[in-house]
Amino acid sequence: MTPTDGPRPDSAETIGLLDRAAAGDPAAANELLARHRPSVRAFVDLHLGPDLRARVDASDVAQEALAELARRLPDYLARDPMPFHLWARKTAYERLLNARRAHRAAGRDVAREAAAPDHSSVALARTLLAPGPTPSEAAAGRELEGLAAAAVEGLAEADREILLLRHAEDLPYDEIGALLGIDPAAARKRYGRALVRLQQALADRGILGDP
Repeated sequence: MTPTDGPRPDSAETIGLLDRAAAGDPAAANELLARHRPSVRAFVDLHLGPDLRARVDASDVAQEALAELARRLPDYLARDPMPFHLWARKTAYERLLNARRAHRAAGRDVAREAAAPDHSSVALARTLLAPGPTPSEAAAGRELEGLAAAAVEGLAEADREILLLRHAEDLPYDEIGALLGIDPAAARKRYGRALVRLQQALADRGILGDP
């Protein structure tokens, strides 16, 4: 998908529930939120990040996002600013940013423990290493994955975020831009810069040749 294609439309089922909710059917609103609960929870879990995961429960953040979706649903139905699936992700992302700001304001932004890479870093590493052979075929697959995850972990938070959105979630630039509050062209450029830095980090660990 190119940056000018626009965000992906909602499914027919979601559109039907939105129409019923707009007509005043409270059961449709509840069903709509229930339908999107797993994707909101998965989004939060992927983007929580290693610095917060030990102190913030992904389920709590997802529940806060769903409560915010329910509260703001009448306004969404009146304005219809974007597809619902994207609006749900954007609301969850806002809750994540609030959680990060709260912990940093409280002086809890401690350095990451270097035990094992966060599972979001592992998820991104897997998309980078598969499919097919790599220049380090002699290394065990698990070891290679660990090296790649460590490279991801060393990136700045903004770089990890946009790489996760593009690689792990396969989102088009229109949706990435909407989530980050930038236009699609800027999202594409930010991704390109993050990818260059990741390639250098991978090269530093002997996973790739010099970028």
